[in-house]
Amino acid sequence: MAGWSCLVTGAGGFLGQRIVHLLAEEKELQEIRALDKAFRPELLEEFSKLQSKTKLTMVEGDILDEQCLKRACQGTSVVIHTASVIDVMNVIHRETIMNVNLKGTQLLLEACAQASVPIFIYTSTIEVAGPNSYRDIIQNAHEEEHLESTWSAPYPYSKKLAEKAVLAANGWALKNGGTLHTCALRPMYIYGEGSIFLYNYIYKALRNNGILTHHSKFSIVNPVYVGNVAWAHILALRALQDPKKAPSVQGQFYYISDDTPHQSYDDLNYNLSKEWGLSLDSRMSLPISLEYWLAFLLEIVSFLLSPIYKYQPPFNRHMVTLSNSIFTFSYKKAQRDLGYKPLFSWEEAKQKTTEWVGSLVKQHKETLKTKTH
Repeated sequence: MAGWSCLVTGAGGFLGQRIVHLLAEEKELQEIRALDKAFRPELLEEFSKLQSKTKLTMVEGDILDEQCLKRACQGTSVVIHTASVIDVMNVIHRETIMNVNLKGTQLLLEACAQASVPIFIYTSTIEVAGPNSYRDIIQNAHEEEHLESTWSAPYPYSKKLAEKAVLAANGWALKNGGTLHTCALRPMYIYGEGSIFLYNYIYKALRNNGILTHHSKFSIVNPVYVGNVAWAHILALRALQDPKKAPSVQGQFYYISDDTPHQSYDDLNYNLSKEWGLSLDSRMSLPISLEYWLAFLLEIVSFLLSPIYKYQPPFNRHMVTLSNSIFTFSYKKAQRDLGYKPLFSWEEAKQKTTEWVGSLVKQHKETLKTKTH
């Protein structure tokens, strides 16, 4: 595709910025449009360095602003839609999550149809497939099993409906007479430098004498490194641009994992931080069944108090299930259709993430020194 351009939504995010960096290396790419609500000053500086490779246009705007989306899509060949609100603790208002994740995706699809954008790639999530119960054992699952989340929690529910909308839009007629082709990628839990989940977890441990809390020791999952998820998006757009590969990719979804060893979330956090003296809490943890029903009681209390007081439970049933399930997936379909192969090995991913964790530990120590002087 000669002289093509790409719009990335959520371009300032953990995953989006990696996709922008990889796009800058693509041949014959004339322009990257990076859309986000706001860009941090340091990211603006980082992105400005990419200008020598390709034209990079920063667009600050809201995913719910139809006019902004229409302008951003005009003259674009590919849309990679990563923008979403991620919330597993039900802290953010349900309406906000549904609006951004579902309505925003629908508006973007409509803007693509009006602007005749032929390719749309959606960043979905493993949570659209479950897990629905901590008792279920799902190992090396694949796309043909058609697993689907039954949770009504706003994050998995909104992402599930948005993914369905994206795949249903495959084959839409475009304004110029062309056809819209879509696909969705379902990454596992994404880790790596800059992960807000890992950041919060490490800082919580540093404030707790270097003890990592264990809420997920019964889980077995296959997390995926952020650089490999970004790479899968590049391969998906290449496949949809390729007349030979495109027919088998259009309207499909793909699980994206890598060669990170299957392990619990607790073990992953420990493996990425043990070099800096952090250790797992050795105290006994509650049985999952007891934790689950305790979460249910806390949800009832929250509901009963809601007319007079907003009580935020420290955990909920969805979180307990998510954190303690055996839930792993194969990336064979992505390998077959997209030619996907992880760009970073587990050792490389671990080293990069561990070094970043080390910078957080150093930062914390320097902050403590400042406070004591």
